[in-house]
Amino acid sequence: MGPRAPKFAANVETLVVNRPDAGKTLQDFLAARLGLSRRAAKAVIDGRSVWVNRRCTWIAHHLLKTGDSIEIPKAVAAAARRQAGSTKTVLVPEERKHVRVLVQTNDYVVADKPAGILSNEDPKSVEAILRVQLDEPTLQAVHRLDRDTTGCLLFAKTYAAYLAAVEVFKTRRVQKSYCAIVAGRFPFAHQKIDVPLDDQPAVSHVAREAVGPDASFLRVRIETGRTNQIRRHLSGIRFPIVGDRTFGLKSARDPRLMTVPRQMLHAASLSLPNPMEKGSELKAHAPLPADFRAALRLFGMGKK
Repeated sequence: MGPRAPKFAANVETLVVNRPDAGKTLQDFLAARLGLSRRAAKAVIDGRSVWVNRRCTWIAHHLLKTGDSIEIPKAVAAAARRQAGSTKTVLVPEERKHVRVLVQTNDYVVADKPAGILSNEDPKSVEAILRVQLDEPTLQAVHRLDRDTTGCLLFAKTYAAYLAAVEVFKTRRVQKSYCAIVAGRFPFAHQKIDVPLDDQPAVSHVAREAVGPDASFLRVRIETGRTNQIRRHLSGIRFPIVGDRTFGLKSARDPRLMTVPRQMLHAASLSLPNPMEKGSELKAHAPLPADFRAALRLFGMGKK
C-alpha cells in the first residue's frame, strides 16, 4: 500500500490544474507553481510527497488534465521553496547571462530574449535566469519564442497574472510584430498570407522594408500564433528566412548564407491590454540585436 493522502486540509497545499496547464507533466507543473527548478520539483515527487486526485504519484512525467487536484504537505512545499531560495543565486558560468528587461509592472515583465536559449522549462532558460535576476521565483513565461528567435517575451509574476494573460492571448487583442531577413528579392510592398497550419487558421501580414540583390528585410505582423508560423509561411511562398536550418534553404550556393549563425527572426514589438489593470496597456519594443544588424549589412541592406 502506498503512502496515505494528507489527512488535514490545513496542513496541505492544494493546487488545481487549470486549462492552460493541461498536458503539462507533474514535474513541470510543480516547478512553475512552486517556483522550483525542475530538479527540485522531481525531488519532491521522488519523496512520495505529492498526491494527484488523492492518489500518491511519484511519476515525474505523469500528464495532468484540467481539474486535477494536486496536494502537497505545506511543510514539504515550504522546505522546497527555502531550498530553492538558498541556491537561487548560484548559477553555473554559462547561466550568468543578464537578460534585458524592456518593461516591468507589478504583475508582468517583458524581456528582450537573447538568441540561443529556450524561453522556459530549462535550467538555462530565459525564465530561469529572470527568476534569479529579478528575485521573482514564480515568474512564468506566458508564451514562447523559438530558441534562436530574439525579442519581446512576456512573463507573469504570479499564477493569477499568468492565467489572465493566457486568456488575452486566446483573443486577437495581442499585437505582435516581427522583423525577418529572407532569401531572395521580395516583390511585394505588402502581402497577406492566409494559409492554415496544422488544420488551424493562420494569418500573417508581410511588409517589405528593404531589398538587397539577394535578400530582403521584412516586417511581419501575425494575427494568430501557430507553431513556427512565420518561418513556415515565408518558406511556403519561397522566401525562407535566412539562417533557418529547418524550414530554410537546403543548400547554400551563396557562401554568405553559411556565415549567418541563426535564423534571422526578431520579435520587435508586443502590445496587449493589461489583464490585471483595467484601462492600461502592456507595450514593449526590442531593438534589433547586433547579429541581425550584421546580417543586414552582409546582404547590402544596412549601414556599413
